[in-house]
Amino acid sequence: MTVFSLGGTIASTGGAASGVRPQLGAAELIEAVPQLHEVAELETVAFRQIPSGDLTLRDVVELAAEITKRFAAGASGVVITQGTDTIEETSFALDLLVPGPQPVVVTGAMRNPTLAGPDGPANLLAAAQVAAAPEATGLGTLVVANDEIHAARFVRKTHTSSTAAFRSITPGPLGWVVEGRVRIAFRLPALETDLPSAIGAHEIPPIALLTSALDDDARLVAEVEKLGYAGLVLEAFGGGHVPAHVVPALEDLASRVPVVLASRTGGGEVLRSTYGFPGSERDLLARGLIAAGFLDGLKARILLSLSLAAGADLLDVRTAFRQVGAFAFPAGVP
Repeated sequence: MTVFSLGGTIASTGGAASGVRPQLGAAELIEAVPQLHEVAELETVAFRQIPSGDLTLRDVVELAAEITKRFAAGASGVVITQGTDTIEETSFALDLLVPGPQPVVVTGAMRNPTLAGPDGPANLLAAAQVAAAPEATGLGTLVVANDEIHAARFVRKTHTSSTAAFRSITPGPLGWVVEGRVRIAFRLPALETDLPSAIGAHEIPPIALLTSALDDDARLVAEVEKLGYAGLVLEAFGGGHVPAHVVPALEDLASRVPVVLASRTGGGEVLRSTYGFPGSERDLLARGLIAAGFLDGLKARILLSLSLAAGADLLDVRTAFRQVGAFAFPAGVP
């Protein structure tokens, strides 16, 4: 098993005067948890040493390539430690980029090692136990924290400081770890994408992410293309709604670049056929917007970015969101 460290709170240390910062690598993190050597034979790689907000999609693409090499060489599983601020995005990107059945498990910490009761060691041990478990095979990329096992495509960080910050609002966790035993309550269909072989060194285009708000106007929508963005993900109200006066700008933009409709709620799925008023989900989808399905805005932005980097055209983008954002829609559903 290979443990990649990327930095973050789990790897941070320092003093009260200057604050903590990422300074520990994978080897030091492993050293602090002797029980890990009972789980598997470990290889450690200090891949990055930065706060998770400084990670880029290019970093994740390069990490995915390294993980794929380890799997090709016979590794049975991979654990990644990083800052928690962007785990919901990086883990989903890895879910899209790393093919094959071997488990990829991402973890971190909410409490740094200088505090009483840091959660990093327990999260790292649980993550390794999941990565080594046959039950985790075929589940794609997972996030393990607070002894819960989450699917990367659903998990969100929902609190600034609680050790129970990670939740999968729509389906709940896939399982849990108890007394070192891995319990999987339900399984998800595998993601179907052609991203890994297509991205390589291609440029990853910038994608704008906007959130609808009460009494907002369309000025930012009108600026998206002018500022050089290759597409837009809009976190709309509720099931996929915007004010009526914003619709013309969205329709105009969607005639030239992909515009993905997500929900700002963070749970559930974008509706497709319930409401019929101007700015409703039916209206917006009929005007060319693409439904994100159950993907929230952050994850929809990752999927759109990587799809365009792989050379996807508008039809390919629609297909990707059908495959990933809702598993698959029945025949005849637009």
